[in-house]
Amino acid sequence: MTHTELEQLRWDLRRDCVDIIMAGGGGHIGGDMSVIDALLVLYANHLNVSPATVDDPDRDRFILSKGHAMEAYYAVLCQQGFLDLADVKARFSKFGSPYIGHPNNKLPGIEMNSGSLGHGLPVAVGMALAARMDGRAYRTYVFMGDGELAEGSVWEGAMSGGNYALDNLCAVVDRNRLQISGSTEDVMRQDSQEERWAAFGWNVLSVPGNDIAALDDAFDLAAHTKGKPTVIIANTTKGYGSPLMENKAPWHHHLPNQDEYQQIVADFAAHKEGTFRA
Repeated sequence: MTHTELEQLRWDLRRDCVDIIMAGGGGHIGGDMSVIDALLVLYANHLNVSPATVDDPDRDRFILSKGHAMEAYYAVLCQQGFLDLADVKARFSKFGSPYIGHPNNKLPGIEMNSGSLGHGLPVAVGMALAARMDGRAYRTYVFMGDGELAEGSVWEGAMSGGNYALDNLCAVVDRNRLQISGSTEDVMRQDSQEERWAAFGWNVLSVPGNDIAALDDAFDLAAHTKGKPTVIIANTTKGYGSPLMENKAPWHHHLPNQDEYQQIVADFAAHKEGTFRA
């Protein structure tokens, strides 16, 4: 898809995401808004998988390690034809529904049940290593939150990925600098994320994480990097798209009331129309 098409589509998907949250009575709205642009760009322009190829052994693999951003993932999976949006809205977070608040691999297009933070990268390393051992050309992508990087298993995975020079592996860090307890900088402020990943033998790309063109270029660079895995540090804004939510930790898991909902969707519409004024 062209950047112009993606620029328009991302505001529609934000509206879908918020509608899913409203229908289900909850969701991680702040992180959904920060990561949805990267999800959209990856699925629209780079990830080699479709509803017709979900069982193809040569399909690309994707893991949403920050599984609490599932509402954004639902919006993208619906847009790509894996799921039906009306069905997701009708049954999200209902008793017995497969549409739960974290990835469920019983649904088409979802590779792994995730959300227990720190698990995604080690599993992705295994998938990428398996591709090499099996002589297959598929790529593996994993999305993490920056708060998740406090988990030791992430760095064990990073060490393995660098050690095996897995250039078929791409990690994305949603660097919105906020988690449920507040600023991630309180934990990580004394070192550089870029320097840390580089020390583990990774190709490091640091980009504006809510910029469609920058994300598209970063995924292309990652696919052409040889001899080492790539991490894309996506410098995002939590709650991106509405000043009501942006850079506010309480919106990590906040259900908008009707007035807030109307303001949020109006902001999305203004962005899409090019009339938004902060």
